[in-house]
Amino acid sequence: MSTPTFAHAVQHWFRDRPLILATKHRKEQVMAPLLEAALGVKLRVPSEFDTDQFGTFTREIKRPGDQRVAARLKAEKALLLTGETLGIASEGSFGPHPAFPYIACDREIVLLLDQQHQLEVVGEVLATETNYSQQVIRSWTEAMEFATKVGFPEHGLVVMADLQGSDRSHIFKGITVLSDLEAAVTEVLQSNKGQAHMETDMRALYNPTRMKVIAQATQDLIQKLNQACPNCGAPGFRVVKRNPGLPCELCGLPTDLTRSVIYQCQKCSFQQEAPPAKGRSVADPTDCPYCNP
Repeated sequence: MSTPTFAHAVQHWFRDRPLILATKHRKEQVMAPLLEAALGVKLRVPSEFDTDQFGTFTREIKRPGDQRVAARLKAEKALLLTGETLGIASEGSFGPHPAFPYIACDREIVLLLDQQHQLEVVGEVLATETNYSQQVIRSWTEAMEFATKVGFPEHGLVVMADLQGSDRSHIFKGITVLSDLEAAVTEVLQSNKGQAHMETDMRALYNPTRMKVIAQATQDLIQKLNQACPNCGAPGFRVVKRNPGLPCELCGLPTDLTRSVIYQCQKCSFQQEAPPAKGRSVADPTDCPYCNP
């Protein structure tokens, strides 16, 4: 039982093919250099591609399904518009950390769709490095305190009448200039009974912190693409199952920690069992239900 090796020869699956990035938020600034160098592709962004049809962070338009569904739909639409067969899209989600609810996190996925080879590979990062935040304010002083806390003007802001974004006539996005912020806050306070909802603009072009996490997810995608199937050589040999039972270092009994993982190929369905990529051969006794009941 051995860990699958990385095969840099997977470039021949993608080299010199146009890679269509479904975005209108300048994600190519961080994604193109990484993908072109690693895969040998020529990244393109379709002109006038509107990603808002697949959901908005300000909630006027709901996302169609989960992150993976939305990213896939964006990639498929971009390929339909361009007539190409290799597409890529990213999708972010923000909220409480699943293990530490008092900490905000950014879950980014980057999905590559290869219709020529019937492949779909996803890179993913869960990052606590985010300025994601929102607050109801009732004065210009409170507005400025919030803006300073979240990194304005390097990071853009949104000002709206209500949390749900239902009052579209009073939604101001992409605010990066102090005079624009003052005008938006003043208008919403006056029209909305003296209060306004402020939040960070999480679109990539207005959020350099998020842009860094998108780059990390892109690197994770590249790593997964470079992990080739030992049987047929297809990119994206991925973990599909985790088996518990890692033995306790002290007593030798099985624990709930991962003992091995199962990799599977999308193309030929070949499977291989291997130790976790960064796992231990034994579990600490503190994780053992017998030694530490």
